[in-house]
Amino acid sequence: MQTRKLIPTAFVLLWATGFIGARYAMPWAEPFTFLAVRFGLAFLILAAIALATGAWRMRRRDILYALAAGALMHGVYLGGVFWAVREGLTAGLSALIVGLQPLITAVLAGIFLGEEILPRHWAGLAAGFAGVVVVILPKLGSGLDAVTLPMLAAAIVAVAGMSAGTVLQKKFGASRNLVMGTAWQYVGATVLMAAGSLTLETHTIVLTGELVFAMVWLVVVLSIGAIFLLMIMIREGEMAKVSSLFYLVPAVTAVMAWLLFGESLSWVQIAGMALATFGVGLATSQPPTRARASR
Repeated sequence: MQTRKLIPTAFVLLWATGFIGARYAMPWAEPFTFLAVRFGLAFLILAAIALATGAWRMRRRDILYALAAGALMHGVYLGGVFWAVREGLTAGLSALIVGLQPLITAVLAGIFLGEEILPRHWAGLAAGFAGVVVVILPKLGSGLDAVTLPMLAAAIVAVAGMSAGTVLQKKFGASRNLVMGTAWQYVGATVLMAAGSLTLETHTIVLTGELVFAMVWLVVVLSIGAIFLLMIMIREGEMAKVSSLFYLVPAVTAVMAWLLFGESLSWVQIAGMALATFGVGLATSQPPTRARASR
């Protein structure tokens, strides 16, 4: 039980490193091409583990759901965000749009999963989003004039894809075989990104130490480690509570960027981190339990 309590913290820390890894990788590879290779490698590793452990069998229906969930959660989400940023969408505005994901997921969970979102949970989600806004506000910069409708559309589609994919995974894809289920997710994501690469990109990759490091880190730590933690939380938790953890990612990423790249970190941003943390705590809080009267 104590180990399971550490899963949300570990997930946030690992997930936040994905934005750092992308910063190392994007100068050397086009986004769809990079993601197609990343997802393909993750599939090969997970398939090898499944074959070695004999846990590779899945029902056809579960495979189809995994393919769809993977295309949405990994392909549409990361593909949309990476494309928008590469086209010129500022990282701050991208993070702000992605920050809507917990709210969208809570709405979808109420509609399709029948989850009850209490007033304090809505208050926590709102406070968490406000904290995200405060954290990234200084990073919005002056690049807003260059923002185009396709950039915004790609970011919005990305966050909608992540929300829809997590709800789909919760409703239909909670297979006990997490290894092979996640492997099939990456098949769906790889096919989608390969199609984008073949259609829209030149498939140019400049092999550098930074690119290799970023690829290894993102495949092993993010696509396998962090995603496994996310799959466990989706299987065992309520979607509004799980998705609220994403509010903490911009704050953790800002701290990492401050440590690794010397980016500025103001007291206002620190206050925003505290507000986001408070919001997540409120959104994930459990109702007080009443002791049963002794008979």
